[in-house]
Amino acid sequence: MVVNCVAYSADGRKLRDITIEEISDVLETPDQWVWVGLREPTEELLEKLQEEFGLHELAVEDAHAAHQRAKIEVYGDSLFIVAHTAQTVNGKIAFGETHVFMGKRYIVTVRHGASLSYAAARRGCEQAPELMTLGPGYSLYAVLDFIVDNFFPIVREFREELQELEEEVFQDTFKRETIRRLYELKKELVTLRLAIAPIQDILNQLVRQYPGLIRDEVRPYFRDVYDHAARINESTDTMREMLTAAISVNLALVGVAQNEVVKRLAGWAALLAAPTLLASWYGMNFHHMPELDQPWAYPAMITVTAGICTTLYWVLKRAKWL
Repeated sequence: MVVNCVAYSADGRKLRDITIEEISDVLETPDQWVWVGLREPTEELLEKLQEEFGLHELAVEDAHAAHQRAKIEVYGDSLFIVAHTAQTVNGKIAFGETHVFMGKRYIVTVRHGASLSYAAARRGCEQAPELMTLGPGYSLYAVLDFIVDNFFPIVREFREELQELEEEVFQDTFKRETIRRLYELKKELVTLRLAIAPIQDILNQLVRQYPGLIRDEVRPYFRDVYDHAARINESTDTMREMLTAAISVNLALVGVAQNEVVKRLAGWAALLAAPTLLASWYGMNFHHMPELDQPWAYPAMITVTAGICTTLYWVLKRAKWL
C-alpha cells in the first residue's frame, strides 16, 4: 500500500526513505518536506496519514472512497485534488483515479484503479534537484504531467484504430462487427473526454490561484501541462466527430447497397415478366388461340419473346438496374 515515503531537503536533495511514523518528526525540521505515494490504502493507513499531516477528515474520506469526480478543493493551507487516470490493460482502456494532498511541506498521492506508478515522475524530479527546490508544488506538476502524458499513447491508439475502421467502412461487404466496434470506440472516447476535460480546469486554477501553496516559478510548468491537456481534449473531440461521421457513412452505404440489390431484383423480375406473360397466354387451355394452327407460330413466338427480353435487358442495363 505504501509505494514510497521519502524526505527531501529544502535544496531539493533526497535525504532518505522514512516510515509513516517518522513523518511528523521530519516535518518538525523547517528545511525538510515529505513525498508519500500510496496505492489503494486501507482506512487505517489514511487515518494515520491524517494524524501525521493534519489532513481534513472530508478529504481523507474522499481519498478512501474511490469513484470521485475530478476536482480541486482547498482545506485550510492544503489542496485536495482528484484526477482521473487511464491505462491500456489487455487491449482495453481502463480508468482509475489519483487523489493528491498537497501542503507547503508535503505531497501525498493516492492511486485507485488503473494507473501507472509515479516512480518515473519521482525519479525525474530527483534528477533535477534545482527544480525540486521549488518544493511540493513542482512534485505536483510532475505527477499531473505524468498523468496527462499517459493519455497521448491512448489517443494515438484510438486514432490508429479509427483509421482501420474507416477502411472497413468503405469495403464492399457489410460487417456488423464494424458498427459494433465504432460504437464501442465512441463510448470509450466519451469516457476519455470525461477524464481529461476536468484536468484542464484543475490546471487552470493552479496556474492562476493559490499563491500560498503554488510558487510563481512553478506556474509556467502547470501552463505547459494545461496545453497538453487541451491538445488531448481537442483530439478526442475531433475523433468523436469523425466516429459519428463514420457511423453515418456506414449506415448510408448499407442503405445504398440494399437499394442496389432491390433495383437488380426488380430489373430481373421485369425481365422475366415478359416471357412469363406471353407463355401464360399460350399455356391457357383454349381451342381458339391466335396462330395455333400455323407451323411458323412457335418460332415466331420464341423470336418475339427473345426480342422483347433483349430490348428490356438493354433498357435496364443502360439505366444501371442490372
